Amino acid sequence: MVVAIAGRELRSLFLSPLAWSVLAVVQLILAYLFLVQLDLFFQIQPRLAGTPLGVTDVVVAPLYNSAAVVMLLVVPLITMRLISEERRSRTLTLLFSAPVSMTEIIIGKYLGTLVFLLIMAGLVTLMPLSLAFWGSLDWGKFAACVLGLVLLLASFAALGLFMSTVTVQPTVAAVSTFGALLFLWVIDVEGNKGSGGGVLTYLSILRHYQSLLEGVFSSRDVVYYLLFCITFLGLSIHRLDGQRLQQ
Repeated sequence: MVVAIAGRELRSLFLSPLAWSVLAVVQLILAYLFLVQLDLFFQIQPRLAGTPLGVTDVVVAPLYNSAAVVMLLVVPLITMRLISEERRSRTLTLLFSAPVSMTEIIIGKYLGTLVFLLIMAGLVTLMPLSLAFWGSLDWGKFAACVLGLVLLLASFAALGLFMSTVTVQPTVAAVSTFGALLFLWVIDVEGNKGSGGGVLTYLSILRHYQSLLEGVFSSRDVVYYLLFCITFLGLSIHRLDGQRLQQ
């Protein structure tokens, strides 16, 4: 049943003009930024001789850093309708009456959305992969960048799904998701000050991503993102369970 719900969600995304528009705009923006970084690399390449820096540091890592910012803006538009649209169109009652658990509904919708986001991430990954035909990539750092983006998107989708369960209006869900993600993005601006600096640094969704972009693979970062996803998926299931009991 989870697979069926995920497939239904993925089909509805590809039938949505918004999803196609987001897909096209994201690729255009990131392709332009990729070409800008590539041009910069060609300009400074003579000065990189004898240094540990290469195309992965100058082109690939900045591309994935830009991808994270773009995804921060567009993922709320993808996740805003997951539950709130069902509630507004009064089809959520049908899901409640169906012989499926709230866990299956949430996991199915989450996986369908995540597959769409991973398709976007895959298209982004094709850009730096093209560099392997004429240059040498740092495959370890490249793999860390890809893993970081996948974990980041998984976290964005989990939070967006939760926000979609707490409101009827998709627009409100999108704004709430963006606000929450932005807060977690900048939470460690003051993270190095005061006694709570370590906690704020750990809670920052950006700090863990930056570590992976630098090629530093740590189980601490992976565990953070996994716990993030599990927490918000659990909250989403609890929220829907509460709503079904009220009906």
